[in-house]
Amino acid sequence: MTNSPEILFLLVGRGGSKGLPGKNLREIGGLSLVGYKARAARQSRYCARLIASSDSAEIQAEATRHGAEVLFDRPAELASDTASSNDVVLHAMDWIETHEGRRYDAIMLLEPSSPFARPEHFDEAVELFAMRKASLVVGMRETEVASIFVGNLGADGSIGGIVEKMLKTTAQRRQDQAPEVTMNGALYLIGWDAMRKHRKIYADSSASYGIMMDRLHSIEIESAADLAYASYVVEHGMIDTSPWRRSA
Repeated sequence: MTNSPEILFLLVGRGGSKGLPGKNLREIGGLSLVGYKARAARQSRYCARLIASSDSAEIQAEATRHGAEVLFDRPAELASDTASSNDVVLHAMDWIETHEGRRYDAIMLLEPSSPFARPEHFDEAVELFAMRKASLVVGMRETEVASIFVGNLGADGSIGGIVEKMLKTTAQRRQDQAPEVTMNGALYLIGWDAMRKHRKIYADSSASYGIMMDRLHSIEIESAADLAYASYVVEHGMIDTSPWRRSA
């Protein structure tokens, strides 16, 4: 690809995690979640630079060990349960612009909790970003259940809303539904100018795109059960782990 955009990869991870304590440093097959994301990022053809944003010295050290730069400590107010990804991204952008006087074409937000994104997924996202002149490209996966079968459970146990949706279609079997997709948390590629303009990741619907990833590469780790499943997938050779066995 000619005139490749210059992409700043941003690996994020805070020290606190209520669902799975110490989540970002947990290991699968001998490699931490931070390590998975950092190693894959550094192998992307379009990774101009990889930096880490964390409030945790342990996470910073682990990110550094796998090739990320630690330029700053994430402020405490951006490391709480209520801190948004928008603010974390903007903080990193502010730091780069203020202390280095530079900008990138886009920023690739990477969360360790979705560890199995491969270098080629990042490359595909960047190429789609450039081709479509996008403001946002995210990782996507197919949903387990079509939205026609999803709704609210009433206080009295009612599922009337779901049944009403089902009655409006003749294709009521799950296998007859058109595939639907949702974000998988594996990557968020955000245009620098778009983030400056809107100050949030999801903003311009006309310039937002997604790349499809299969179910195994879309695994998200939020609980001990998720970690056990991801470990099972790796230990039983259900995905190719070669990108993470080598360093960039």
